[in-house]
Amino acid sequence: MLEGRDRLVSTLPATTLLTRPERSQLKDLVYHELKQAIVDLRLAPGQPLREAALSADLGVSKTPVREALVKLQDDGLVIIEPYRGASVTSYSAVDLVELYELREILEGACAHRAATTMTAADLAELGEVNRLSRAALRTRKALRQETLTKLFDTFDECLFRQMTNQRVQGLLDNLRCHIVRIGRLTVGIPGRLESSVRQHAEISDALAARQPVAAEAATRSHIRSVMADQLASLETT
Repeated sequence: MLEGRDRLVSTLPATTLLTRPERSQLKDLVYHELKQAIVDLRLAPGQPLREAALSADLGVSKTPVREALVKLQDDGLVIIEPYRGASVTSYSAVDLVELYELREILEGACAHRAATTMTAADLAELGEVNRLSRAALRTRKALRQETLTKLFDTFDECLFRQMTNQRVQGLLDNLRCHIVRIGRLTVGIPGRLESSVRQHAEISDALAARQPVAAEAATRSHIRSVMADQLASLETT
């Protein structure tokens, strides 16, 4: 690993990249490795991204790193400034409001559709996620956060795959990395995990009852609740 603030929070598997010699594959592998590190917060908001340091950590030349950073800037995960270089983007209050407004519209539409199209197997999966989530609340803090983060991702994925409109699905795919990353930033807010577990259960109940309007309303309410907590947390930091 690299020393100092340019070091990745945890090492990236350079051997994985070295086994893929083709330049196009290497470029994509570097992009996906860095993107996952940003989404997982191993590369923290505001952290500088030095090409030389990243190249050494990944065991590749600077070229695929530079290309990956440009692509990550297009995703809104990296900012590249003249004479200052690249860094991981942070979320301002305006950024959060815009992302959550879009998320509310898209996920609300997913829930509305899912209430009439969701299979019994998918409903059972949500039920199991909710059961495991309630159980996770009774575990110690560190394990609770790690477990619930994964369960919340599973809940969202199950809901997202109900959307058959390919244009909406494309928007969801583009938004997904921000949804996951923001979720990682909210788990430490006092009371947030408990509220999300309760609100997910309300969404699931509406879906199981095949009530599109109620499912959409519960989803929108949940997203507004998360946004309010995160904006309040942002004001106190």
